[in-house]
Amino acid sequence: MSQHFIIVGGGVIGMLTARELQLAGSQVTLIERNQPGRESSWAGGGIISPLFPWRYLDSINHLAHYSQAHYPQLCAELAHNTGIDPEFTRSGMLMIAADEMHQAQAWAAQHQRNLAFIDGERYQALEPAADIPPEQAIWMPEVGQIRNPRLIKSLQLELARRQITLLTHTPITGLIHQSDACRGVITKAGPLYADGVVICAGAWSQTLLKETPLPPDIWPVRGQMLLFKTEPGIIQRIVLEKNRYIIPRRDGRVLFGSTMEIVGFDPQTTQAARDELHEIALTRFPVLAKYPIERHWAGLRPASPAGVPYISRHPEIRNLYVNAGQYRNGIVLGLASARLTADLMTNRSPILDPKPYGWTIGRG
Repeated sequence: MSQHFIIVGGGVIGMLTARELQLAGSQVTLIERNQPGRESSWAGGGIISPLFPWRYLDSINHLAHYSQAHYPQLCAELAHNTGIDPEFTRSGMLMIAADEMHQAQAWAAQHQRNLAFIDGERYQALEPAADIPPEQAIWMPEVGQIRNPRLIKSLQLELARRQITLLTHTPITGLIHQSDACRGVITKAGPLYADGVVICAGAWSQTLLKETPLPPDIWPVRGQMLLFKTEPGIIQRIVLEKNRYIIPRRDGRVLFGSTMEIVGFDPQTTQAARDELHEIALTRFPVLAKYPIERHWAGLRPASPAGVPYISRHPEIRNLYVNAGQYRNGIVLGLASARLTADLMTNRSPILDPKPYGWTIGRG
């Protein structure tokens, strides 16, 4: 008889984890307090790479490498199964970081990544809309992107096709404890029992686990983003400079972001951030002055120490797991995080050593 697992949190992390568990032969119920994927999953840029990846610990890069290798196939399967293409696009990523060339080179050699140093002429050829090309830049031609809202919509249809139960607008009010084990969750409609529970609630994960021993150290960081409505091909590459990035979509829409604000659980946008992002975007890409801002939004990222996610069993409560804290890298780490979580929950051989993502290891 297959095991039944409850996943709390219906963002990309939760939906991918549900899919992995179902593929492993488990029955799955996914519980979301609002609509699926409408928090940081919807708000993010969808770059399938950490920003300036050499700045991150190897544990983060190992997750990223797994996801990068498997996202093209996932997107193809989702497009075939649901009719909604997440639009995986290998845009390549240009990075301006003149004082980090040595770190980038060492990182690329260690991880066997395709990275090149280019001059201003080559930079201008790759991204003609940029204002003043730098004397040197870093070019990663294999970096791709996903269109987050389309990924979420296709995943939701995929879960329904796989007969995964999805409960929306169902906040949980507590966990069911029996002896030293978690046996389910409590909702306003009553208790739901399962063989295991995994918390995939992003920035809200610590709140849900605050009454348990050793709650994870996860907190919200607001990020604001602009969406320009341009024509296809106006911007051609992902460009990253000083933690601000531009992302061109296939239909011509262009994202520019994002801020990093410690404001608690406040998802509101601000005029100050809109003005700042707009000014920087037009300075770097003057052509954007011709096009309107179509949308301005904010999301709450689930920050964690060093940005290393918790992908782990609880050290004291059996059958309780967490998969959260991916910070700015929810999409790029999501596929690997989901697979590793499913490995742990079904006692499979894990795709990666799970120790760096443990509940307590290396977290003080």
